[in-house]
Amino acid sequence: MTNPATDSPPPAPAGPSTAAGGAALRRIAETETVGIVGAPFALAGKLVESAGFDAIYLSGAAFSAGLLGVPDIGLFTREQLVEQTRILARAVTIPVVVDADTGFGGPREVEATVRLLEAAGAAAIQLEDQQAAEKRCGHLAGKQVVEPAEMCEKLAAAAAARRDPGTVIIGRTDSRSVHGLDDCIARLHAYHDAGADWLFPEALASRDEFGLVGREFAGSIPLLANMTEFGTSPLISIPDLADLGFRAVLYPVTLLRLGIKAMEAGLAMIAADGSQESLLDLMQSRDELYALLDYDPAHPERHRFARPAPPQEPRS
Repeated sequence: MTNPATDSPPPAPAGPSTAAGGAALRRIAETETVGIVGAPFALAGKLVESAGFDAIYLSGAAFSAGLLGVPDIGLFTREQLVEQTRILARAVTIPVVVDADTGFGGPREVEATVRLLEAAGAAAIQLEDQQAAEKRCGHLAGKQVVEPAEMCEKLAAAAAARRDPGTVIIGRTDSRSVHGLDDCIARLHAYHDAGADWLFPEALASRDEFGLVGREFAGSIPLLANMTEFGTSPLISIPDLADLGFRAVLYPVTLLRLGIKAMEAGLAMIAADGSQESLLDLMQSRDELYALLDYDPAHPERHRFARPAPPQEPRS
């Protein structure tokens, strides 16, 4: 899953350019608080973009559960994350923010992770300070965090590894629920000094805590809030979070939760009725799907993913 520490980071593969992604994300956050919605798959990413949001999020939790069917405890590989980043980045034109968990190893592995994700299309790359062996959802008990110096080394490596200076490095700390708010704030300062462009205090426990963190940085460094449902943090609106000093807001698993609950209800109705006819009004129609895909079945040759014409047989 990771390279030995003695190996050099692999060269970045050819992939979509991120020249506008990170820079665009930075510009948006300078003037407004950005809502960043988790896209569990590419079609959901297109839907987020069509709804007018400025960025999408590749959440480790949604990726683990939605595409791999496993809990968010660090089970996916770097290769799987890079491939999903590439798929999402090709599906949309808005920036993709990628949850890279603990970076898949130490500083040298983090270098490789940043280069691979950046080449795959990531506009921003998030790294957290949990201990990899105890990795879990940030809103669950039992987390453990590494020493601040270890995380600082990873963030410095990440910042140095990026090829595009616009690529945003996000430093997340899970320390609030392990060592308390004072340690969380101290780590945020250290992580910014080490190279993090944006700061992410995970699992703050109250509106007052969001306000304290916001006042601590007073708009000098972009702060990111996680508005995941059923977690430790209260659900606060984007305008209120803007007033509290936050410049970006994550909705990491919202669409996955909505979709799975709707599927669950639909399955129950099919099992009971023996037909899906009563569900038709709740479904996306074929025409709506094609519109989202920018596909006209009457003129398939006009689609940007149209198959090339077959080669002509040479004349004898």
